[in-house]
Amino acid sequence: MSPTFASHLDAFGQWRAGTDAKLAALARFAREHELLDDAAAEWFEAMRRRLSGEKLMVAFVAEFSRGKSELINAIFFSDKGRRMMPASAGRTTMCPVELGYDAEDPVGLSLLPIETRLEAPSLADYRAQPSAWTWHTLALADPDAMADALAQVMRTRRVSTDEAERLGFWDPQRPEDNPPPSADGLVEVPVWRHARINLPHPLLKRGLVVLDTPGLNAIGTEPELTLGLLPQADATVFILGADTGVTKSDLDIWRDHLSGPALARYVVLNKIDTLADPLSTPAQVRQVITRQCESVAQTLEIPTEHVFPISARQALAARLQGDSVGLADSRLAAFEGALSDGLLPKRRDKLAEAAVGGARQLQRQLTRRFGEMRGLYADQLLELRGLRGKSAGKVQLMIQRVQAEATEFEQCTARLHAMRSIHARMLRSALQDLSSERLRQEVDVLQQVLGGSWLPIGARRAFIELCTRLRSLIEQAQQRNDEIHAMLVASFARLNAEFGFSLAVDVPLNVRRYADDLQLIERNYVQYLGLSQAFRLAQPGFQEQFRRMLISRLRVVFETVSNDIELWNKTASAQVDSQLRERRRNFKRRYESLDRIQSASGELDKRLQEVQAQDERALQLQTRLGTLVEELAKQAWPEGEPAAEAAGQVAASAPPALFVSAAAMEALSLDLSLASEPDARSATVPVAVPATVPPTTPATAAESLPASAQ
Repeated sequence: MSPTFASHLDAFGQWRAGTDAKLAALARFAREHELLDDAAAEWFEAMRRRLSGEKLMVAFVAEFSRGKSELINAIFFSDKGRRMMPASAGRTTMCPVELGYDAEDPVGLSLLPIETRLEAPSLADYRAQPSAWTWHTLALADPDAMADALAQVMRTRRVSTDEAERLGFWDPQRPEDNPPPSADGLVEVPVWRHARINLPHPLLKRGLVVLDTPGLNAIGTEPELTLGLLPQADATVFILGADTGVTKSDLDIWRDHLSGPALARYVVLNKIDTLADPLSTPAQVRQVITRQCESVAQTLEIPTEHVFPISARQALAARLQGDSVGLADSRLAAFEGALSDGLLPKRRDKLAEAAVGGARQLQRQLTRRFGEMRGLYADQLLELRGLRGKSAGKVQLMIQRVQAEATEFEQCTARLHAMRSIHARMLRSALQDLSSERLRQEVDVLQQVLGGSWLPIGARRAFIELCTRLRSLIEQAQQRNDEIHAMLVASFARLNAEFGFSLAVDVPLNVRRYADDLQLIERNYVQYLGLSQAFRLAQPGFQEQFRRMLISRLRVVFETVSNDIELWNKTASAQVDSQLRERRRNFKRRYESLDRIQSASGELDKRLQEVQAQDERALQLQTRLGTLVEELAKQAWPEGEPAAEAAGQVAASAPPALFVSAAAMEALSLDLSLASEPDARSATVPVAVPATVPPTTPATAAESLPASAQ
């Protein structure tokens, strides 16, 4: 049988597990040999969390009775031996349903009452309040009982039109979209606002999240679904009926919620089995299906090859019965292949690029460190071999020379303090416009427009202007971090020349790519600020939910930018502390070895052997590091690394271009000139117990400065 989406996703999960194992081996090696600083340890932890915990969300969107739940059953749950999600004639799923798995939560079904729409907390807030949800246990060993429990998502109740309006299911201004009232004037509404199913299904364990959405009425009235979950989905599957084609309500969903160019969209023309005609030949039926696909593609303005005709009911029955012919007739395999090829390789490539790129950056840093260590060992070997046959007076002179070199080296502490002060000041400047408070201030400007009148006509323009300002803030943060990069390059060059360090700055950080995330948010949200949504937007409840969701989405982007900048700067500054410690250890080892040689004639050969062993160990560690990184790269890129990766390595090894603003250069020159005099403390410290400069990050260095320096 041909591979399914489930088998492709399972293979992707195995790839993630294998890559995580290689990454864990590399981290364990670095930790065991004391090669892991705080910044590198933080990166390893974050990367491993991403590999094991990053979710892949596929959203299924359709009007009622399009076979959406049946398609989910056919793709994901055919191994259960029966239907799991309710799938029958008429309206089935009445509220958004998330299927996923979190090992920290119990297995079961959580349901949020529809009345919570009338309260201030958002759906995201309710996720942190388990007591607000109605809980149902799922009997994994009893598929029938499990299916009965899942039928809760179908429950409805009848309310007055006034209550339906308060809940968002009745709009007097748009009567054509309202559900038909019964003879007694009541309207049917869902019992539940949202459902979450925590299920240890193999695919869900691999990180898959399935979002099953109800029809247009529920999509349009739940801001957190339309503004939060759907835009975050990695792919959206839009399902139509082959017998109906694109209806008006289908077209409304497409135009209002799914037509953004940034979404990965798949259009499924379901129920092709209903087009079978006993008076037509199979070839004629295939022609009808082809014409229907062409008509759908023309109406939705997408290529015909993006429309997939299938029969979900036929596919599920064929898989339950092991009928390969029926499965082929259902045409499900073509859609599953497109879904797999469109999602999984891109996700794998992004994860591989992040994992291998970070590992190679660590390798470059440690290679420089090993090079410095081996250079110091080579100097020691020359120094010790030169003592053969020399008198005790010669050894004493060597001890004095080591003490003088150590005292001279300790003069770098003042330079390091000055550089850290500059670095901390520039980092604060880079982060100042990325705070949650600044973000809230910007959104409040939009809120003033929304609340300025009962019909916020200028909301669309105000929102576009907000997004423009936010992109400008990210650009400013990028420019300021570029200045930090240039400052560190210049400072490291001076320290290397004057004190023998081997400091180097990796390629500049690029946070401009997060402007694309803002662009996606703008595309997904701007459609809710037009005239068609003006009456709904004028409602205070909708406005507040809109503001909460917007701040939540924007905060994720800005926190990611801020975290990337902080981690990059922490990594850049961490090597200063490691090299400083290594140099001090080396001075101490040289002093102690010469002292032992002076007191015992047989110590020279022993010390030579020790230094040679240390040099060989450094070489072995460097070789082992290279082996582990290459094993990670082979696991992450089974077909070989792409050409872009090789180009990135060349760029990373090339000397970066320098650009420092006039203000930064002025501050750098001023602070370093003030630090040119030797530190009085370091000049009197004996070699055996060298003075220490606390290994501070830029942030902690800034906290220790007086207010005038900050």
